[in-house]
Amino acid sequence: MKLTKSILFFLLIFLMIQCDDKQKKKKNILLKKEKKVIQKKPVEKAWDSLNKKNVIPFFTEYGKQNKETKVKITTDFGEIKLRLYNDTPIHRANFIFLTKIGYFTHTEFYRIAKNFVIQGGNSEDFGKSKVRYKYRNYVLKPEFRKHRRHTYGVLAAAKETDNNPNNLSNPFEFYIVQSKSGAHHLNNLHTVFGEVISGYSTMEKMSKVKVGPDEWPIEDIKMKVEIID
Repeated sequence: MKLTKSILFFLLIFLMIQCDDKQKKKKNILLKKEKKVIQKKPVEKAWDSLNKKNVIPFFTEYGKQNKETKVKITTDFGEIKLRLYNDTPIHRANFIFLTKIGYFTHTEFYRIAKNFVIQGGNSEDFGKSKVRYKYRNYVLKPEFRKHRRHTYGVLAAAKETDNNPNNLSNPFEFYIVQSKSGAHHLNNLHTVFGEVISGYSTMEKMSKVKVGPDEWPIEDIKMKVEIID
């Protein structure tokens, strides 16, 4: 009888140990699975790190990884294709960046200064304002180049005219010189970073729309901007 009780006791101990081992193994498997889930968690999107303090390093690296130089602007008047310059790398990378995240699409050409420029890219739309706030309304240092002048059809960066002694560019706005004689009084004041390669007729059609006293078109000129090469 005593022997039977001893056997039962040791059997019970053995079963408890086995049960404990199974629980530990199950726990280890769960921990491994949780670790894998954590490792597979999506990495924070690269552009979420952009802010006022890291503009140059951010766009220097972004430019290395995104080498595109051609974009297309589509409007109700037709298409305008642009080539961005590699010798203004920060402005090029910025324009590619904003195009890829869809910022420019559904913004407008809000200024048609006849025989001068057509200007657009900014918007008071809540979604666009949210993007600007997200990246802290960063600005770009000028990238003036002696051979990049304000000739007919060039693409240049808009900027604040007041309290801007360093000619910092507004990254969210751009203009295209529509005057066939150019706009050379803007040289070394605004960064020229691209040029029209096709769509001059579209640009000319846009320049003839009716505008108000503030040069704002009576009818909105919406745009879609996309990378083509």
